[in-house]
Amino acid sequence: MEQQPPDALRKLIGVLDTLSEWSGRIVAWIIVPMVLGLTWEVVARYGFDAPTFWAYDMSYMMYGGHFMLGAAYTLLRKGHIRTDFFYGAWPVRRQAMVDSISYLFLFFPGMFFFFLASWDAAYHSWIIRETSEASAWRPIIYPFKMAMPVSAVLLILQGISEFAKSVWAVKTGRWL
Repeated sequence: MEQQPPDALRKLIGVLDTLSEWSGRIVAWIIVPMVLGLTWEVVARYGFDAPTFWAYDMSYMMYGGHFMLGAAYTLLRKGHIRTDFFYGAWPVRRQAMVDSISYLFLFFPGMFFFFLASWDAAYHSWIIRETSEASAWRPIIYPFKMAMPVSAVLLILQGISEFAKSVWAVKTGRWL
């Protein structure tokens, strides 16, 4: 008979995976106003010879937020880079062992330091109500800088789920 994971483990993984799933689905919608803004810029610039002064700032902030906040969803969907040439040929236990060790000694420490560094930058930006110096529009950028520590937290939470799945696979030889 196949060993079943404890209910607490199933619930933890379910909650964390659901959080990543829904945050990814919500963040995916950032692309719509970005595309609309860039379409407006192209039409205004080339159709009416009247470029906007806000499109560049809007596009890099929205795309940056989209990219960062979607990272946990990408981790859930196994979309991050790995060496599949080797990894795919390994048995489940070896894959899980490599994943477990990588999460424990590389991923979590890296995400922890990324959170600390990005929190300091975002918090400072929020306190001074930072605006962009790069354009005449001078948009506020402190909410967009907050995307980095929020992304780190989302990645850490999804990393906990992936680590738990890896440990289970090391123990049982099958993925959850």
